[in-house]
Amino acid sequence: MDDQRHSGAVRSTELGCATAHRRISRFRVWSFGPSRNDGVGEMIGFSGKKTRHDTTVSADFHHALMREVMTTELLRIKVLIGTAILLGAISLLVHFFAPEVVSRVWHGNLSPVYVFYVIVPLIVFELWVHAAISWHKRKGRDLPVIRRYVGALIETSLPTVVLGLHINSMGPQEALGFVAPLVYFVFIILSTLRLDFWLSTFTGFVAAAELFYMAVFFHPASNDGAMHNLYYHASRSMIILICGILAGAVGMQLRRQFEASIAAATARDRITNLFGQHVSPQVVERLMTEGASTESDIRRVAVMFVDFRSFTAGARTRSPQEVVDRLDGAFAVLVEILDRHGGIVNKFLGDGFLALFGAPLESSDAAQQAVAAAREMLAANERLNKQTSWPLRMGIGIHVGEVVAGNIGSPRRKEYTVIGDTVNFAARLEALNKDLGTQFLISSAVREALGDDCKDAVSRGDVPVRGYERPVPVWQLG
Repeated sequence: MDDQRHSGAVRSTELGCATAHRRISRFRVWSFGPSRNDGVGEMIGFSGKKTRHDTTVSADFHHALMREVMTTELLRIKVLIGTAILLGAISLLVHFFAPEVVSRVWHGNLSPVYVFYVIVPLIVFELWVHAAISWHKRKGRDLPVIRRYVGALIETSLPTVVLGLHINSMGPQEALGFVAPLVYFVFIILSTLRLDFWLSTFTGFVAAAELFYMAVFFHPASNDGAMHNLYYHASRSMIILICGILAGAVGMQLRRQFEASIAAATARDRITNLFGQHVSPQVVERLMTEGASTESDIRRVAVMFVDFRSFTAGARTRSPQEVVDRLDGAFAVLVEILDRHGGIVNKFLGDGFLALFGAPLESSDAAQQAVAAAREMLAANERLNKQTSWPLRMGIGIHVGEVVAGNIGSPRRKEYTVIGDTVNFAARLEALNKDLGTQFLISSAVREALGDDCKDAVSRGDVPVRGYERPVPVWQLG
């Protein structure tokens, strides 16, 4: 990192606003997703306590769930159209290859082609509904509830029309024992994809009520045994209604599973956006299970700045794609090491990054974790240099001390960050690597925290540090 960009990084930590803006380098833009001020309190399962923010599910969660429901609704429509086409094809095949059977079944009064008078309007209607849902989905709007119920009423009434045609042609007894009443189950089963208990129940109720009406009041057989027929048809309609309720229960369970998945994904996304550009899966799980305060507080943190020396000069002679590939390859290895040692990348700084140990989750051995990670990162970088034609020299600076850590930024966009002299001094330490010809420098505070685990530390004496009135003791590792 050159001096100008390094100074900019330090100024950003002093102001505490850099994490709320995009950091742009000459070769690559590192940006952070927006994080609204509704905060992690809305994360399902993230915070151990309820706050005024998590009394309702976040807008992002509702939007994601709405899109998922619309997706399953579109799938339901496609399956329904496919089923209608399949039934129409079967009717045509039977009509053309077994006309005598058709004549006996329909008493010669009804051609199966007439079924298309119902199938074609159904397909046209479903295509219109599909287009309407797709339009609302593109606009990010939910479909009005009343339209869903009206659509369910229209769809479920179409088998009733078919049943009426059959009754006129075949007679009530034969028609009610034929296939038309079974078509209701197609709509009931597919209603589970609406992921709405009451819509599925409504579908079952409409099917049961219309079948009961057609059986009892539409061309009734006779008055003899009327009470028997009433119980007979009421029992059958009750089974259909129960099927609708069961379909609604299945849809509700599917919806709950979607909600759980979306809530977990939303929580993970918010953790990543809030706590840094990269958070390891282990840290995410701990944050979701243990919770962590995002209010500004003072805590002891190990701060690590990492930078690749002379990266800008080496990039001048290479294509942009080579630059990106080399940087991505190096970062992938270093970040994986940070993950294993409990660190998080709070923000990337072009060809370097700022990492934290002990925040947002407290750690009693943050300094030890940071130094262990740095040692392994240096060794890994040496191995990478032997495998590439573009070797990179690293610079690492680590300081440990108290910082103000919390959710900082504008009302519209916030991110977890740390502020204080500890951050500033860690950045200065990393910059001193260039002047001293070293790769890994630590402060006296880190040296004292490690104790006997840092016997190989070499004192570089009291070194003048820009921004500090007096020289400060610096130690070299690696």
